[in-house]
Amino acid sequence: TKCTHYNAPLKNGAYLNGQVRCQWHGACFNTTTGDIEDYPGGDSLSTYKVDVSGSSVYVTASAESLKVKKRGKATCKHDAGDKRTFVVVGGGPAALTCAQTLRENGFKGKLLMFSKEEHLPYDRPKLSKAMTVTPEKITLRPQEFFDKNDIEISLGSAVTEVDPEAKTVTVGGKKISYDACTIATGGRAQPLAFIKGASLGNIFTLRKISDAHSIIGAVEGKNVAIVGSSFIGMEVAACIAKLAAKVTVIGMEKVPFERVLGSKVGEALQNIHVEKGIEFKMGAIVQEFKETDGKVSSLVLKSGEELPCDLAVIGAGIICNTDLVTSDKIEKARDRSFIVDADLKLADGLYCAGDIARYPLKMLDGHQVRIEHWGMAQFHGKIAGLNMLGGNKKVDNVPFFWTSQFGKNIRYCGHALDYDDVLIDSEDNLKPEKPTALKFVAYYVKGEKVLAVASLGRDPIVSHAANRLLAGTHPTTTEIKAAIAKGSTDSLFKAN
Repeated sequence: TKCTHYNAPLKNGAYLNGQVRCQWHGACFNTTTGDIEDYPGGDSLSTYKVDVSGSSVYVTASAESLKVKKRGKATCKHDAGDKRTFVVVGGGPAALTCAQTLRENGFKGKLLMFSKEEHLPYDRPKLSKAMTVTPEKITLRPQEFFDKNDIEISLGSAVTEVDPEAKTVTVGGKKISYDACTIATGGRAQPLAFIKGASLGNIFTLRKISDAHSIIGAVEGKNVAIVGSSFIGMEVAACIAKLAAKVTVIGMEKVPFERVLGSKVGEALQNIHVEKGIEFKMGAIVQEFKETDGKVSSLVLKSGEELPCDLAVIGAGIICNTDLVTSDKIEKARDRSFIVDADLKLADGLYCAGDIARYPLKMLDGHQVRIEHWGMAQFHGKIAGLNMLGGNKKVDNVPFFWTSQFGKNIRYCGHALDYDDVLIDSEDNLKPEKPTALKFVAYYVKGEKVLAVASLGRDPIVSHAANRLLAGTHPTTTEIKAAIAKGSTDSLFKAN
């Protein structure tokens, strides 16, 4: 059986409490029903009759049924007798999962979905890893899915206002009343507009398919500067390394990923890039983009150093798309995200989901977080959809993300921006003389509590860790230190 996301063989996944978690990207499936319970992905697993007799296991299935590797849940269609109108604002994973959840759970009213995107919802994480990819290759659901389920999706349709008091959305100057609504508008790329020259030609950001195509079409044989040393910046650097004449990454931290992965892991990943010819200017801040004939020709750092370049790519995070709600009754954080409880509720009948939601994370004892993970956005969409139907569901899962650079796949579960120490299993493999032989597990700890786990080349340990974090049974800091001293932490998860 393979995961319905990217076809990872689930026999190598992590099992706990009736659920198997994919070792690649963290999707979870109920082992009795086959239903998908955490994401990424959109489909459930096929199931078969199983009998156990002594030490033998018998599976009964027809030859045809064995060819069906995944299944969608049963859905309903619009019934004219149901006068309710539900609106989903957005065109990403949270919005799509929300709409799908509504039809899977008996909503028969009118279901409207407004997306400002030109394309149907697509697999956005691919854009920084396979920049020539076409929309058709990464579409999450074809138009037939929306037609079959009576989801009226409108592309190129930006909602300009959501009025929580009047319960209306405004699209193209027209107000539409709703009975329930979820806002899942995500974010737009941070253009660093406060830096002089940031609007010059040949300065790119990456958020849409057209952005990826513009970047990859411009880099061949060029001197490329990448501003930002976290996931987008580093993935783009890896993607264009063989095409560009020179790639320089400029980052504010001492090493790439330092804030999320820590200095030791960040340095090890930087060494891989250096071996592939990527250059770095770390601990640096861009002060100005200089031009020649209206296009960027160099970057000036705060130190005064000037770096020539033919083009620049900015990977500096996002700006939350929450301007469509102006009501003073809706609370926003400094980064413009919506502050909500774990039910994602903004107002009566109004919810938010995805990158724009700042909510209490259960595994951090209710500490407010905003998490830009693909699978988390889908989980939010499910919770919002169920609550639009009158449920009282809470976001209670464990964050899980991944990155791929030069063929190296890093997995990460949990959330740790404030930790005391990073405990490394196989720390010898982080040494600079072995940049391409990385194989490690990193535990981010605070006191006796593990907040997050990252790994490279040690699947499925991060998925085991995610399961244990969710169950509240993860090994303690003391237990991890003892296991590392003995040579490996694998034994801590063997029985689970």
